[in-house]
Amino acid sequence: MIDAKDTALVIEGGGMRNSYTAACIVKLLKEEVEFGWVGGVSAGSSHTVNFLSRDVSRSEESFVDFAKNPSFGGLGSLLRGSGYFNAEFIYEKAADQDMPFDWEAFQANPAQMCISAARADTGESVYWGRNDIKTQEDLMVRVRASSTLPLIMPMRVIDGAPYVDGAMGESGGILIEQAEKAGFEKFLFLGSKPRGYVRPEVGRPAALRRIFRKYPAVAESMIARPPRYNASKERLLELEKEGRAQLFFPEDMQVASTERSVTKLRANYEAGRAQTYAEWPAWKEFLSS
Repeated sequence: MIDAKDTALVIEGGGMRNSYTAACIVKLLKEEVEFGWVGGVSAGSSHTVNFLSRDVSRSEESFVDFAKNPSFGGLGSLLRGSGYFNAEFIYEKAADQDMPFDWEAFQANPAQMCISAARADTGESVYWGRNDIKTQEDLMVRVRASSTLPLIMPMRVIDGAPYVDGAMGESGGILIEQAEKAGFEKFLFLGSKPRGYVRPEVGRPAALRRIFRKYPAVAESMIARPPRYNASKERLLELEKEGRAQLFFPEDMQVASTERSVTKLRANYEAGRAQTYAEWPAWKEFLSS
């Protein structure tokens, strides 16, 4: 066991690219690392709750073998209105049936939690912690909301408000500011983009505004995302220079965010596993210091 309760685990989203960082989650669980705070956006919110429930098999399966389930998604699912990724099945129904979630273990974990989504009607960022979660359903609808990619997944309504992917919020998809506001000064970051990646400006903002004319706040959030993301990334690099952050960036990413081939997802997981094991000595030293 590694006591890292003075450290926050910050997890980037990225759809099925997170099959790469699933290997990081599995390694941290097997090494019994105890963080003080765990937070993520979009696919990172799935990693967050899987980590907090201490479920090794679910952490891997969610981003690899689960994709072969006929109800997972695809073009047919999109055309039927369920989304390219069938969010209701993935985040709500599967937690009770195909891929059970260990609610008791999640509740027993003392670490703070933060997941985020953006309101589609106002653009406001909403952050949910343990105090907002009373039941497994409360948790899973929020993970779904955090992971709702505009256009390819239907919005999830919670308490009358429609939500889209948390990466459309003020963090740009990286919850480093929220981890700092929670009082943490050490951070382990799991990224799904290369170290040198800089998110480019949106190429056709007018087209986005037309597409989202019913939800103008979504369009404005998508247009504002690149500078927000890049600012959060820059903050991570500053913390690394100060010796207060250990950063993981994929060096052999093999899939796109919408990948559904289990063979390719498995290969990507194994690539992430190889990099994680190579970097583990540095992680262990950082987390133990």
